[in-house]
Amino acid sequence: MSTPEELRYTEEHEWVVASGDGAVRVGITDYAQEQLGDVVFVDLPEPGLAVTAGESFGEVESTKSVSELFAPLDGEVVAVNDAVADSPELINSDPYGEGWLIELKLTGSATPDSLLDAEAYQRLTQA
Repeated sequence: MSTPEELRYTEEHEWVVASGDGAVRVGITDYAQEQLGDVVFVDLPEPGLAVTAGESFGEVESTKSVSELFAPLDGEVVAVNDAVADSPELINSDPYGEGWLIELKLTGSATPDSLLDAEAYQRLTQA
């Protein structure tokens, strides 16, 4: 299981990385995609949606189950990865690259640094 050091993580298995201009890119972790199995459908929000940390912003459906996606931080959706909507299997093949889900322009005071680092996330998934 891959856990890149430069990313930040949530207990709900999302990852976050700064993408510039006060925005962050969000996806689900390698661990999460392994637990889901083959991803067959992704329901993502429209740009402009305001999200609150910990609240659902979409769903990922696999051959095993349907799982909600949770906002890692407060923000506004400024971009959606249309490639994942068209080819959801990108989440399985490249969860930290082409399989990203949304970009958020952060609002409020929370920053990616408030989330789990790679070491803390690895401890969480090995518990």
